[in-house]
Amino acid sequence: MTMPGPEVFTVLERQLPLRGLAWPTPYGEGQWPEAAVLVALTNEASPRVVLGRRARHLPLHPGEVAFPGGKREAEDLTPWMTALREAAEEVGLPGVSVAPLGELAPLLTRTGFQVHPCVAQVPPVMDLVVDPGEFDSVFLQPLESFADAQTFRLEAMHSQGRTRMVPHYQIGADNIWGVTAAVLAQLANVAYDAGLDLQRDWTVKP
Repeated sequence: MTMPGPEVFTVLERQLPLRGLAWPTPYGEGQWPEAAVLVALTNEASPRVVLGRRARHLPLHPGEVAFPGGKREAEDLTPWMTALREAAEEVGLPGVSVAPLGELAPLLTRTGFQVHPCVAQVPPVMDLVVDPGEFDSVFLQPLESFADAQTFRLEAMHSQGRTRMVPHYQIGADNIWGVTAAVLAQLANVAYDAGLDLQRDWTVKP
């Protein structure tokens, strides 16, 4: 896959200070299994982020809010190849509609996955088609809502004899938590200088 150069930074990039994002890099030979998610922001004055509600029949995290994304396949040379393939499969977002803006630092989950958040610009109007095997629905949420400290909280999670502080957002009836919430908080800090404190380094395994 050929990545476009920095000229892809267009209206959205001029509106939000996103140049702190890293430029896309290939997968390394790390010690952790890898995955990638597409953090798709609409190109409009108040950007919205594409999110989906995971199908309720799934064995892991049924009904929870997540980004399109998934595990790296053997043929995936970069996180973008994973993120774009998964977004096309899960929510019908064609790669030709996606303009990469950069990447947040990879996050290590408690289950030992290194997740690469790929931040991109997409059109404000899209004809998305949800794969019912992966998501029950897809929706667009204003990015600015994740900069609101009133919707953000940390909760203690006790597992395997350890206590971890896990981020949560309460957006309407949706409780968005874990890695998805951590990515959204980090992006809100980059875009809006929100000052949300995750109280741990997500680049190392908890």
